[in-house]
Amino acid sequence: MTDVFNREKRSEIMSKIKSKDTKPEMIIRKSLHGMGYRYRLHVKSLPGKPDIYLPKYNTVIEVMGCFWHGHDCHLGSSPKSNREYWTNKITRNKERDQLNNEKILDKGLKLLNIWECSIMGKSSWDLENLLEEIERFIFNDQNYLEIEGNT
Repeated sequence: MTDVFNREKRSEIMSKIKSKDTKPEMIIRKSLHGMGYRYRLHVKSLPGKPDIYLPKYNTVIEVMGCFWHGHDCHLGSSPKSNREYWTNKITRNKERDQLNNEKILDKGLKLLNIWECSIMGKSSWDLENLLEEIERFIFNDQNYLEIEGNT
C-alpha cells in the first residue's frame, strides 16, 4: 500500500512528532510527581539524555515509543512505504538504545525502560498497577527492568 501523502507532506507531518514531553512521558512524570518523587529531566551528563532521572534513588527512567524504538507490539508496526529507510532508522535507534543502556548501567545507575504500550493502547496496564511496579523497582536491588504492555 502506498502512502496517502506525498513525500513533502509526509516529511512535514513526521517533523512535528515530539521526542520530548510526549503524552506517555507526561503521564509517568505527573504520576511520579504526584507520588512525591522529584526528578531531573533530560540530564545532558547522562548517556542518551534520559527522560527521567531520580538522583535520590540513583534511577533512570526511559519512556520508549514503541514505533521509534522498534518494539514488537501493536504500536510498533513498521511503515508500509519507504521500508528500507525506516528499517535502517529503527535499527540505528535500537543500537543506540542498547549502547546508552550499557553506559547507564556501567555508571552504577538503575535503569527502567517503560514501553509506550504499557501506558496506552490496547495492552496498557492499569495506571495504579503500573505505578506500583515502578515503585517496586525503585526500591529493590534489581539494576534493570523493562515494562511492556500486557499480552
